[in-house]
Amino acid sequence: MDFVSIRIITDDVARLVDFYERATGVRAAWSTPDFAELSTASATLAIAGTRTVPLFAPDAARPSDNHSVIIEFLVDDVDTVHQNLTVSVEEFVTEPTTMPWGNRSLLLRDPDGNLVNFFTPVTPAAIAKFATPSP
Repeated sequence: MDFVSIRIITDDVARLVDFYERATGVRAAWSTPDFAELSTASATLAIAGTRTVPLFAPDAARPSDNHSVIIEFLVDDVDTVHQNLTVSVEEFVTEPTTMPWGNRSLLLRDPDGNLVNFFTPVTPAAIAKFATPSP
């Protein structure tokens, strides 16, 4: 089994796609005005409008209602991400901080209030954990 994506349901697909494009530097691929994906080598962030929810089941998901999931991005330099987002992010939950498990982490809320963590491994153990094996 492979974990491939997380999907966020939103009332404003364009606004959320714009935020994640600016935050990650990844361009979204749009399938319809109600669905776009930002794909990286390891996973995809899908962003879908509320009109897509009934395709699964009526009222199965609600926009701006996440209180249990943190979306995480491994980045080269979390402090640079913080500087780049200072103007556009309304709520930084935690400024860049080195966590006990060895990642330097920046926790913020996206425009829909979802928790987002950008992190950079900084200790030898954390760096080793996220190192890509040589072919």
